[in-house]
Amino acid sequence: MVTGAEDIDPGQPSGGKHEFILFVSGMSIKSLAAIENFNAIYNEYLKDHANFQIIDIGNEKAMAVQFGIVAIPTLIRIEPHPIRTLVGDLSNKEKVLNYLGIT
Repeated sequence: MVTGAEDIDPGQPSGGKHEFILFVSGMSIKSLAAIENFNAIYNEYLKDHANFQIIDIGNEKAMAVQFGIVAIPTLIRIEPHPIRTLVGDLSNKEKVLNYLGIT
């Protein structure tokens, strides 16, 4: 599920759901790959118990600053704690799943 930038507050618990933010930069090749790869993971493993949003740093600079984004694409797991951050196109599905604690 893609939500608006205002929908996720990193200071508030999510009620047991996983919460993710994927920071991208426009339509770059790596950003598009990260979107496609995370959509596949979401649809296969998270569809019924997670929310995520995609933030284009060109349009939402304040969000990028708030989360300390220094590289693109970046995926942040907000919930459950601890917060986890992954940089890259998310092409190594097993590594992404393990790091984020999804499997």
